[in-house]
Amino acid sequence: MLLLAISLVVVVVYFDSVSRNSPGFFVDEASIAYNAHTISQGGVDEYGQAFPLYFRAFGEYKNPVYIYLLAALFRVTGPSVFVARMLSAVLGLIAALLLALLAARLTRLRWAGLLVFVVVLLTPWMFEISRLVFEVSIFPALLSGFLLLLYEASRREVWSWRIAAGLAVLLALMTYTYSIGRMLAPLFAFGLGFFLTRRRWREVVLTWVVFGVMLLPLANFTLRNPGALSERYKFVTYVKPGDTHPQIALRFVQNYVRDFSPRSWLINGDPEPRHHLPGMGSLLVGMVILAALGFVLVLLRHRRDAWWRFILYGLAVSPIPASLTLDHFHTLRLIALPVFLLVLTTPAIEFLCAETGPRQRARRMLLAALVVLTLVQGAIFQRQFHIAAARVDAFDSYYPEILYAALAQPERPVYLLDKTPAAYMYAFWYATLRGLALNNFQRANKDAPPPAGAVVISHELPCTNCEMILERGQFRVYVQK
Repeated sequence: MLLLAISLVVVVVYFDSVSRNSPGFFVDEASIAYNAHTISQGGVDEYGQAFPLYFRAFGEYKNPVYIYLLAALFRVTGPSVFVARMLSAVLGLIAALLLALLAARLTRLRWAGLLVFVVVLLTPWMFEISRLVFEVSIFPALLSGFLLLLYEASRREVWSWRIAAGLAVLLALMTYTYSIGRMLAPLFAFGLGFFLTRRRWREVVLTWVVFGVMLLPLANFTLRNPGALSERYKFVTYVKPGDTHPQIALRFVQNYVRDFSPRSWLINGDPEPRHHLPGMGSLLVGMVILAALGFVLVLLRHRRDAWWRFILYGLAVSPIPASLTLDHFHTLRLIALPVFLLVLTTPAIEFLCAETGPRQRARRMLLAALVVLTLVQGAIFQRQFHIAAARVDAFDSYYPEILYAALAQPERPVYLLDKTPAAYMYAFWYATLRGLALNNFQRANKDAPPPAGAVVISHELPCTNCEMILERGQFRVYVQK
């Protein structure tokens, strides 16, 4: 009953200030939301392509699952920052519920499920992902659902075709949800080899076949648009032409080890302020201790169990996509890692609350201490998150002020002059929220500069021969002379 009461309080805090914190709306969020709006209205993306498999944006392509889900909501509610952020928050809650259900099944203890539910919602890594309108927000829920279904399947001698199809669908959804899924989902599918037995090999093979069939649209898109989905990877990876295999392997190992660094997990977290609030690690100390104990218990007691071998395998392969990139401890690309760590807390909880065995009282006192530590640290993080100064630059939250200053001028159209082909999306999104027609704007560039007398919103470009109206951060509004 105490855990249930704590769970209800945590849920209330979890949904507090969803639309206001994080403040503003980053350009990638605006792009995702705007394309969801255009799909909801006419079934086309911002470029007029009908129901695309991937959404072209800023020289890269955004993944479809989250956008189409948000489009379905916008079809009912209309475009809204609140609705978009609430979708991510609800997806985070679903992930917590699925992991709680899995914990209850693994331990056969309802209160263990409630405990894991609370820990998931309080964990900074999982919480902060649920505050962002990014495609990755749905990944933890899909992975948690996959692990829950896989656990249910692992307890059966023979899998039904429904289980095989369900596993394949969830793998496919992970593939089409976020860029790391295009690597991790096949790796997870490969890991199903742990479950091959004489009685269920046909169903495992059926899962692979159905998953392979569901990858055909991706294969077709790749053939029709060679290099499109890997374009961004060229800018974020350290793998460059001319690098030797030993150089690449060494850098990979260094990155991989750093992704398991206790300092990154518990003290620093992701250095990108958009992904993580500075001042605390991305994981809670009590949760990490439980996961570490669970890891040891699996090695000692459950290493012959195919389910637990898959969990250790999933934990090992989760950092691979992030380890191939330049960014250090990238929250989004490592999002599968905390899910497996949270699953590993369950054998530790079961061990520490065992009704029999030596040092039973000491075990339970240790579990109680770790739970209290987790709750206290989680509460401190929540307080810091809600009272912290707005991360204005991280989310460009001053852009509405820039836009309204430009629209207050009588001249039309307002010219959008961007250093990178992305900032125009702010104007499109905020104009959509105000119900303004996009013919109020005209995109410009260095080769086709705004004419004299034009009102200009410029991004990261200096103003010459102009009359400044307003300047905030990377943006400025001026009249071109």
